[in-house]
Amino acid sequence: MSHSLYKPELMGHATVEPTGAFPAGSFQSFILTYTSGYFGIDDTGTIKVVHRFASDMGRPQFDDPSAPNFISVEASNGAVLAVRYDGKQNIRPWDKTLFIRVVRGFMREGDQIIIRFGDPRQGSPGMRMQTFCESTFEFKVLVDAFATYEFTELPKSPEIAIVPDVPSMWKAVLPTLRRAGESFRLCLKGEDKWGNPSDKCDHGLVLRASAPIDGLPETVHLGPGDFSNVIDGLCAEQPGDYRIDVLNESGELLARSNCLRIVAESSLVHYWGDLHGQSEETIGTNSARDFFAFARDKAFLDACSHQGNDFQITTPFWEHLNELSREFNEDGSFIVFPGYEWSGNTGLGGDRNVLYMREGRPIYRSSHALVEDLSDLDSDANSAKDLFEALRDEDCVVFAHIGGRYADIKMAHDIRLERAVEVHSAWGTFEWLIEDGLEQGYRVGIVSNSDGHKGRPGASFPGATTFGSYGGLTCMLASELTRAGLMDALRRRHHYGTTGCRMVLDTRANFDSGAELFDDDPNLGPASSHKVSQAMMGDILRCGDSQVTFDIDIATSSPVERVDIRNGLETLETYRPFEDAELGRRIRVIWEGSEYRGRGRQTIWDGKAALDGNRFEKTAAINHYNLDRIFEPVGDQNLRWTALTTGGFGGFDAWLADPSTGTLSIDTPLVQCELSIADIGREDTVFEAGGIQRRIRVFRMPDENPHTQLKLTRRIPLNPTGDNALYVRITQEDGHLIWSSPIYIFQ
Repeated sequence: MSHSLYKPELMGHATVEPTGAFPAGSFQSFILTYTSGYFGIDDTGTIKVVHRFASDMGRPQFDDPSAPNFISVEASNGAVLAVRYDGKQNIRPWDKTLFIRVVRGFMREGDQIIIRFGDPRQGSPGMRMQTFCESTFEFKVLVDAFATYEFTELPKSPEIAIVPDVPSMWKAVLPTLRRAGESFRLCLKGEDKWGNPSDKCDHGLVLRASAPIDGLPETVHLGPGDFSNVIDGLCAEQPGDYRIDVLNESGELLARSNCLRIVAESSLVHYWGDLHGQSEETIGTNSARDFFAFARDKAFLDACSHQGNDFQITTPFWEHLNELSREFNEDGSFIVFPGYEWSGNTGLGGDRNVLYMREGRPIYRSSHALVEDLSDLDSDANSAKDLFEALRDEDCVVFAHIGGRYADIKMAHDIRLERAVEVHSAWGTFEWLIEDGLEQGYRVGIVSNSDGHKGRPGASFPGATTFGSYGGLTCMLASELTRAGLMDALRRRHHYGTTGCRMVLDTRANFDSGAELFDDDPNLGPASSHKVSQAMMGDILRCGDSQVTFDIDIATSSPVERVDIRNGLETLETYRPFEDAELGRRIRVIWEGSEYRGRGRQTIWDGKAALDGNRFEKTAAINHYNLDRIFEPVGDQNLRWTALTTGGFGGFDAWLADPSTGTLSIDTPLVQCELSIADIGREDTVFEAGGIQRRIRVFRMPDENPHTQLKLTRRIPLNPTGDNALYVRITQEDGHLIWSSPIYIFQ
């Protein structure tokens, strides 16, 4: 959507110094100089300097010249300027606005407004740059020369490059399930402290496998300019679980890969995707081409889909997205689904994601809010019901999403198309969405994706904005890496979702006297079926037994904290892999939940903890991705932090000097509590705080937890009416969550 197009060449020009490339998240100082054009700026006229919605550059402040992010502004002719900052004062995606108004005087041609971002002259360390990479980070300048509040964008705005810093953490990525003798790859990368893949590596790496892997070298090297090292052509002949340790040349462990399970035979294997993200052409960062390249080459995904907000997708961009999906899609290597995010207002159904089987299909927008070309206005589907009707004969799948708007599946749902709900993204964790579906009797699977706005699909660190979570991943259990294979997995709900980790999960229902497995949901009408003795996640079955055996097989990327076994809305059991006798000096404090379902769901948990009669020997934060937020001990009896949640959770572990003496007090805006250390056990002590599952939980853990692999078997009574939706939620010690899609059993 354009601003005024009146004579931009006469509105002046802007420069920024210094120019060049700057590390993501670093502190820098810049002087942006705007020089007035022919018209100058009239009394009460304005300029704006705007940045993208996705940018998490430090929030400008004007009060403390010794603090970070201080900005000073002056006019070369002495005109008096009023300056303010607003995060939503311009047309999206350029929402974030530095607003400078001439309130006394005016500007003639050649007069200048000098803006110092991170003005260092009185001690400010500078502006904290955005925490993710962008080759063309713009200081976009708009001018209201005539004091009409009609802004004209300068023909060219100054820009810099944001680049990765040196690596501070390492990742080793394997597939999670392959057949014996099949070729696979190991993907290695270093990431800077904000999660950007780094090309500033110069490291020799030593590789050690837990069991023999053919073709695995003993050492590899990542040199300057290398974002990754991909070792293809690996093979394992013996069934079992494999992990690879990555060490430096001194023998120190840098990373441990996720678990790769090798099986003798299987009709289905695992493929990992982030099926939801955006680029700069809508509200994200970096180009759509960069989006697909990152997903394939830096996040090491098997599949992805660009899901831009429909009301920002012009027809030319829709055509370009289809061209890109066709170009990047390669059977057996990397699968791209063409698609978009239907971004309807909450009262009309809320967000949905549309994944097409092939290119060249229509885009049914929720509106043309930011699309100026109205020639295809008649194709709009303004409500979710309209969308489902428009997609009736399309070869596609839909899943419900919660972003700024939330999907109201109680209001609108189509079982023919909407096969899954997205319970996690960078916006947060939303288990209430699957609960809405189960409450309504829907048979939907669970996916997790990122809806990443920072150009990192599949490795979507939240950065320093109010995005509270690392972006999710979906593991699809498919016969082959093709669109047809993955689409079949999505339609059959043969998938599970995670908050970004990769792990092995298998859930099975075993039937004493067999069951009738339907090829599609019988609620859609007559469906073919066949007799089985076992079913997997996502299956829909009719069974005459009063009980089933539920088998759960887990190999995680971090030790298991707990496994919640559920039948629909009921949690049947919370299993912890350790006994009371294994508990030690470690206590865990968790804050979680959200304010409500809408945009203002963020809950602030800034607070402190204090010990009386004991000491903290060591503390460690959980899900602490935003490095601008503090987590620090104050002496050995106090701890303070700043934190927020958007449906997920954060918290900390504390190892105490004495396992049983003293008291712990916690002080946050919503919860103030005190409890005896001796009373903290394996079960949660819960302090409720309203909202949606908003609370603080405190419990005890073993000092060291070795449990990364579990096999559980449970006999589960079946409810005689309605569906029995059997699924699990796994909580890893590192803060990641995993959900299996339910097995739906009715009698």
